[in-house]
Amino acid sequence: MGLIAEYEITCEHLPLVTVAGDVPEATLDVELQPNHGNRPPFIVHATHETPALIERAFESSSFVAEYTLVGQAGETSRYQVLPALGMDAQLGEQIEDLSKLRALATTDSIIEQIRVTPTGWIQSGWFTDRTVLDEFRTFWQRNGEFSLRRLTYDGEAEKAGDGLTDHQREALRIAYEMGYFDIPRTATLDEVATELGITASSVSERLRRAQTYLIETTVASTWPPLPE
Repeated sequence: MGLIAEYEITCEHLPLVTVAGDVPEATLDVELQPNHGNRPPFIVHATHETPALIERAFESSSFVAEYTLVGQAGETSRYQVLPALGMDAQLGEQIEDLSKLRALATTDSIIEQIRVTPTGWIQSGWFTDRTVLDEFRTFWQRNGEFSLRRLTYDGEAEKAGDGLTDHQREALRIAYEMGYFDIPRTATLDEVATELGITASSVSERLRRAQTYLIETTVASTWPPLPE
């Protein structure tokens, strides 16, 4: 039976970590574009109420050669980032054996999500068995730190809410603790926004997206189909 794992890699030399460090309140999710030579482009989904701060961090990063804003929806901006450095230049002096890092891409695994943090990457994906997952664990323990955050078997239900972003989870928690969901309400949207330090419209969007996700993954999946 396969495994679904989420783990954190601590390695400050990984791509875009300095960008996350410059804008620590942002959420940065990355898609790699394989088969594009030694400098494959990165697709970055950046969630922040001030995109200019993300772009300023791109411009000051030694890793970023150029970036293009591809699209925007609410607080999330989608960028294509072209690296200034190849893997050898970026990690060659920091990684014990780059050939072993490349070999991880050929294992029986699928990395579904990469989230960039100020200290490294959080990855989640599918692995055929524990031996394959141990290849990732062993490599990153030798070249940084590896911390397993979540592990389930293929076919097991995931805990509700695991797909929420950190900002969405924080907005739900603060709104709940302040009484925004009470009947009657004991806190307004403006008060929740003040507590979070963002605009009321941003809070509203985060709460709507979080509630939509929770409904889709907990309630909607159990509803019978609508009659035709």
